Amino acid sequence: MTRAAPPLQTVSTGLVVAIVGFFSSFPIVLQGLAAMGASAAQSASGLMMAAIAMGLTAIGLSLWYRQPISVAWSTPGAALLAVSAMPAAGFAEATGAFLCAGALTVLAGLWRPLGRFAAAIPTTLAQAMLGGVLLPLCIVPFKAAVELPWQALPVILTWFIAGRINRLFAVPAAVVAAAIMVILNAGEASVAPAQWVSAPVWTMPTVSLASVIGIGIPLFIVTMATQNIPGIAVMRSFGYDPASGRFFSSVGASSILSAPFGAPATCLAAITAAMCSNEDSHPDPTQRYWSAVMAGVFYCIFGVFAVAITGFALHADPLLMGTLTGIALIGVLANATAAALEVPTEREAAILTFAITASGISVFGLGAAVWGLLAGGLAYLVSNRIR
Repeated sequence: MTRAAPPLQTVSTGLVVAIVGFFSSFPIVLQGLAAMGASAAQSASGLMMAAIAMGLTAIGLSLWYRQPISVAWSTPGAALLAVSAMPAAGFAEATGAFLCAGALTVLAGLWRPLGRFAAAIPTTLAQAMLGGVLLPLCIVPFKAAVELPWQALPVILTWFIAGRINRLFAVPAAVVAAAIMVILNAGEASVAPAQWVSAPVWTMPTVSLASVIGIGIPLFIVTMATQNIPGIAVMRSFGYDPASGRFFSSVGASSILSAPFGAPATCLAAITAAMCSNEDSHPDPTQRYWSAVMAGVFYCIFGVFAVAITGFALHADPLLMGTLTGIALIGVLANATAAALEVPTEREAAILTFAITASGISVFGLGAAVWGLLAGGLAYLVSNRIR
């Protein structure tokens, strides 16, 4: 019989999941929003609503289906935004692209052909596109180590040493080190946040064909390929039977509702899904959904204080924030590159996708990720046709 209250073990697991999920990637979200032209208030609102959206979605889905459904913001999607050109109409146009990506995710859950299309994109190409997106961001920590050594190097060393002890806490430990660097380098200036809690900021979305093609569709593809579909696979590997279509539509709906407040994309989680689904979460598989529920509760709490986190981050040197973003993504880059080059016959198409995406080019208003995927897809089709 299902318990009326969460077992204590799942409460502690949920807290660890939320700390890892939030503090390992919030700098990436802030950098992505800033690249899209968000103001400080809009960035704080976007971070807050992204955390609350994934928290409430995890709580609702996990309680309804009695499965450990871990939900996240799209870290790869935020990384994509960070290396994309700001839309002509600024952040309002970016939120329109966020809405488009959310609508496509809902449609992928409701209309099977679109879901199958997203799943049919070769894994090697999707991972190559992700790798190309991540490469420029992962280079920043090493530039910072030269240009800002007394701040960047302690953060990099903390991340490396903590990672040897426990990989899950490597980036949160680096966040703590970065916070110490900000305080130490502030001098007599106060780094205390001006606000601790604030209301969300509404941005009226505007939609353009260029932003839909250049931001919305790539955001949908990278989120589906690297978050939603792997998230379903992780749950199945632990013996659960997730309703993939309904889950896709649910996170897509959350994305639509939170997009006007600046949140880029809500999606199913993969890494934290494994944390909620394994035996460390709870010996009884029927009780593990409480871990995802409690993680959702803590995500919402962190989201409420997002304006304070954003306010503190504004005191950091941009290179220091870039260092946090880069080291948080190095593991993802390594995995994406390995997956992209895994199939020998697809390596040429994958490396073409990777190189073009990493180049950062923009042609006819379309970003490098779009051209990388198009060129790699064409090479993939031609190679398969010849074979």
